[in-house]
Amino acid sequence: MGLYFYNSLTRQSEPFRAIEDSEVGMYTCGPTVYDFAHIGNLRAYVFEDLLRRTLKYRGYGIRQVMNLTDVDDKTICNSMQAGTSLRDFTQQYKDAFFQDLDTLNIERAEVYPEATEHVSQMIELVETLVEKGYAYATDDGCVYFSIAQYQEYGKLSGVDTSELQHGARVKHDEYAKESVADFALWKAWEKSDGDVWWNSPWGPGRPGWHVECSAMSMEYLGKTFDIHTGGMDNVFPHHEDEIAQSEAANECRFVNYWLHCSHLIVEGKKMSKSLGNFYTLRDLLAAGYSGREVRWVLMGTHYRQQLNFTFQGLQDARSALQRIDDFVLRLQENAAEEVAMTDEVKAEIERAEQAFCSALEDDLNISRAIGVLFDLVREMNRIMDNAEIGQAVRKRTLDTLRTFDKVLGCLHIDGEQQIPQEVQRLVEERQEARKNKDFQTADSIRDQMAAQGWIVEDTPSGPRVKPQ
Repeated sequence: MGLYFYNSLTRQSEPFRAIEDSEVGMYTCGPTVYDFAHIGNLRAYVFEDLLRRTLKYRGYGIRQVMNLTDVDDKTICNSMQAGTSLRDFTQQYKDAFFQDLDTLNIERAEVYPEATEHVSQMIELVETLVEKGYAYATDDGCVYFSIAQYQEYGKLSGVDTSELQHGARVKHDEYAKESVADFALWKAWEKSDGDVWWNSPWGPGRPGWHVECSAMSMEYLGKTFDIHTGGMDNVFPHHEDEIAQSEAANECRFVNYWLHCSHLIVEGKKMSKSLGNFYTLRDLLAAGYSGREVRWVLMGTHYRQQLNFTFQGLQDARSALQRIDDFVLRLQENAAEEVAMTDEVKAEIERAEQAFCSALEDDLNISRAIGVLFDLVREMNRIMDNAEIGQAVRKRTLDTLRTFDKVLGCLHIDGEQQIPQEVQRLVEERQEARKNKDFQTADSIRDQMAAQGWIVEDTPSGPRVKPQ
């Protein structure tokens, strides 16, 4: 079948054809580092990781660029309120962001450009737009992009520019779809910006948010590249503005494929702090869930469908992953030396490999791919129920699971599963109590672990901890 993606620009599924056969250029909208990432943000990053891993699985090299927005309205406002420099304020959230990536086993991009380190490229892009008549400076030292001069404005989002009022401008980085207006490329310094400013041909100031991504993607991927991703909330105005300014400046197509991740709700409601259903990864880890369980939930619904994040879903993820862990353990412990691989087993494994690949090629159909994984687990368990398997079957099955995990990123075929630090501490305390023959304390600790969703099994080689 080949690899197909739904292109937000054309609003249809299209076969994927890279500009270069050897490498895919991909730009992913990264975090605005003014706070910890919430699970809605993380859903987009997990989707982009699934996309990256699928492209690699299909044999492509990857050059992924993910920006770090460390200067915009939010970062400046929050750093001023905190009474710290912009750099010190944003650094703590950059560090937290990378910790989240590691916890969720999200592969690192090749480049993480910081906006504050690329202001000269942004100024150069704005100068080009002014020279070509697509942008204009105002008396107060700001520069705006003129939507009226770019005839294709709205082709990604579908916004109607027919009622655009002459001279209408919007200075904020983020604004509503109804606010179709000329947008700021360069913002003149204001007192509320504190010491955040750069010199420019238009006076001291800072870049607008939208121009940042255009300048940084051009710097590392060229004027035209393969894939641009982000959340649906980025379609307008951010991605629409990126297209306009990039194509106006370069007079060529900006991006060939646009992929957008849908929204996340929590327990059937919009996530918000006022409703008490606003969660960061740290909140979920503190509640006793592991990174692989959170990844499984965030990944398990197709990226273009709304995800209803629930705590029951986390429990279901724990059970699903435990089923796979138990299957892997059974394979590793029960294989005999000299039992040949049958045609039935070989055909079952090959069918699974082909079906898994086919599912991913269909616009990252993850639910179908996971279904293939569990079909394989069920069939191989059935085979092991009825006959002894050999080392050849064990090795081939585990190799297939390793291949699947190159995409899924949470099966842990060869490594230890993630156990929360608090649970690991309880295991150690229980072992110490058992060593001292204090079985009442040991039983109490076991009950504490059970209350957090973990059970401990005592084996000759030591305690084995797994989710309930």
